[in-house]
Amino acid sequence: MTKPNVVKGLLAVALLAVAGLMFFRFLTQDDSISEKTFFYDLSEKKLFSTTREALPPIRGLHNSDEVAVRAVVISINGDPRDKASQKIAYLEKYAPELKQNLEKVRTGHAEPLPRNARDGYRLVKRLNDAEWHQVSSPEGEKIMAEWNVPGPDGKYPVVCTP
Repeated sequence: MTKPNVVKGLLAVALLAVAGLMFFRFLTQDDSISEKTFFYDLSEKKLFSTTREALPPIRGLHNSDEVAVRAVVISINGDPRDKASQKIAYLEKYAPELKQNLEKVRTGHAEPLPRNARDGYRLVKRLNDAEWHQVSSPEGEKIMAEWNVPGPDGKYPVVCTP
């Protein structure tokens, strides 16, 4: 084999290795929607994750009363892998009427409420707020939107999943 053919052969092998590595990374990349979501135990004041299917409020960390609510966790620097940049944007729970309706819908024993009716039974608050607000109220809309502004670095926060 001549020297130019050896170089071509080695280059072809290197390109195939790079292509194989890129293909492997593509196959193992996890872009799927997380099956889990964050919840916050109000009595323990701790964040944890559980199935996305859970309807808040749910039992807390120590199997106590229904004291755990959904937590919308954001990364303020736009990097969801950076745990140090994560904070709770707001908490969400359902009024008993909505929770019962959704449970019946799941079993096929009820029709879902229209969205505008559901929003009257979805409640939100900031982590340190005392009161819950309907998401359709001016204060509820403010709570759900106020976190989505660029930081000092110009980057927008992103919602994190466990």
